[in-house]
Amino acid sequence: MTQIASETVGQSRPRAVQLLFRWFSCIRFDEVAALQATPIIGAVFSIGALSASHALTVAIMIAGNFCLMAHVFVLNDWSGIDGDLRDPDRANRTFAAKGLTRTEVGYLAGSLLAISLLLFGLINTRALVAAMAIAGLSALYSSPTLHLKGAPLFNSALHFVGGCAHFLLGYAAFGAINAQGLVVSCFFGLVFTAGHFTHEARDYDVDLLNGIRTNAVAFGKTRSFVAGLVLFISAYAFVVALAALGFVPHVLVFAAAFIPVHLWASSRAMRAGLTAENLRRLQRCYRALFAIIGIVMIVMVALS
Repeated sequence: MTQIASETVGQSRPRAVQLLFRWFSCIRFDEVAALQATPIIGAVFSIGALSASHALTVAIMIAGNFCLMAHVFVLNDWSGIDGDLRDPDRANRTFAAKGLTRTEVGYLAGSLLAISLLLFGLINTRALVAAMAIAGLSALYSSPTLHLKGAPLFNSALHFVGGCAHFLLGYAAFGAINAQGLVVSCFFGLVFTAGHFTHEARDYDVDLLNGIRTNAVAFGKTRSFVAGLVLFISAYAFVVALAALGFVPHVLVFAAAFIPVHLWASSRAMRAGLTAENLRRLQRCYRALFAIIGIVMIVMVALS
């Protein structure tokens, strides 16, 4: 009897591990990793002198943000599974193709959110409220009932508020939200919104196929792309203005030099055609530029 029980446990363990790996495979780790920087920058702006207790709080914040961003993307995939299955480029990468049901992925999204809110609750009420606000914005955007992903301009407004809230998530972990925090958060709101317009231009064909009325579908792919470009240039100009006014380190005036680089990369994409692949190449370029700005922010604020 004991031998049979041991064999049963031995057989069930691999199945449990396989299921766990299938769940993890539903998380867009590349996208989640890219969104760790914003609250870290917010924390650096409000943290003051670093101490051992601060290090623990930062670790909890990063873990909470990881789960929160994973929840956002899993919820989005859960909501848009029908359209993804109709997309030949995405169908093989969906959770359905990995043997998971919509119910299972719904539980995964809920679990990630619960863990995230628990972790932010351990930090303070301000951080918890910011996390709840981000989760609420995500629900509005991805909800199959409201379907605000297909509400032109309003969906971009959600990204602006979400970008601001994401910076303030880290800022609130170590101090009260003040004028500096609100003003600097607008830079991240602009970047998020600009990226959203570009992302919609990239996904134009898929969204048109699935009947999702994004900005690109409603106003045209080129107009959505140009709107994103204008907002990106505005973001560079805004951070330069913040540096001149002392809201961020003065050295960040160098961001003005990125404007012609971004314009050149965007012009190249337009000349080559606004295909999904060309826009992905552009996204890699501008993400690198803003990563440099973020790294300089962290280093200079930490050293000041």
